[in-house]
Amino acid sequence: MIATKTIQDKMFSFFNQIGDISFFAIRFFKEVFTKPFEWKELIRQCYNIGNKSILLVSVTGFILGLVFTLQSRPTLMEFGAESWMPSMVSISIVREIGPVIIALICAGRIGSGIGAELGSMKVTEQIDAMEVSGTNPFKYLVVTRILATTLMLPLLIIIGDAVALLGSAIIEYLKGDVSFLLYFNKVFDALQFSDIIPATVKSFYFGFAIGLVGCYKGYNCAKGTVGVGEASNAAVVYTSMLLFIIDFIAVFITDIFFEV
Repeated sequence: MIATKTIQDKMFSFFNQIGDISFFAIRFFKEVFTKPFEWKELIRQCYNIGNKSILLVSVTGFILGLVFTLQSRPTLMEFGAESWMPSMVSISIVREIGPVIIALICAGRIGSGIGAELGSMKVTEQIDAMEVSGTNPFKYLVVTRILATTLMLPLLIIIGDAVALLGSAIIEYLKGDVSFLLYFNKVFDALQFSDIIPATVKSFYFGFAIGLVGCYKGYNCAKGTVGVGEASNAAVVYTSMLLFIIDFIAVFITDIFFEV
């Protein structure tokens, strides 16, 4: 009986938070179109989120390309299909692996950072001080960060995909004696708009989800230093779950519109 009640309480809390996040998103869409617009803060957040994540994304993408090619090459060699390596790697990375892996990496770095930053501001009552001084903290802190993650994540994913393909090309050059020119000619021959457009569109939703959940957890952080840690950790967990849900919906919709 106690276990059943615990499960019910957890389910109620989960759906309650989904409702709160939905209202938080509605408030964002209301605030984003009202003046004044915080352009300077938006540009600063874009720089911080994008510039400080390039190295991490590049290293992740490079290793992803190396490992994926090394793992796939022996299997293709058994069937004499090494020539399909550029096509298979490019489509797999651009369509699915690149966006999802890089979004998860950014969720850990960006989402937790936003949650901890806003959580510490909430605990130290800086957000309350902004409200007292007449500044709209939601527009200044939340709107700018969500817009920044939404705009920057697609660029980071493009960079990560490009570096991943470069890593794959290096393995093919060393293992299969395939020139870089031939490799990338096969890559661009294999890729179509039906591969690139859906992956790019869903990357905007990935960025929005990372910014939304990170800001929500930090903005509604519980009092005390423990609350800051919980907000940072919860931002990563909830964002990771939401990314997989968004990816499933995106793949389902893509399958309907591009495969018919």
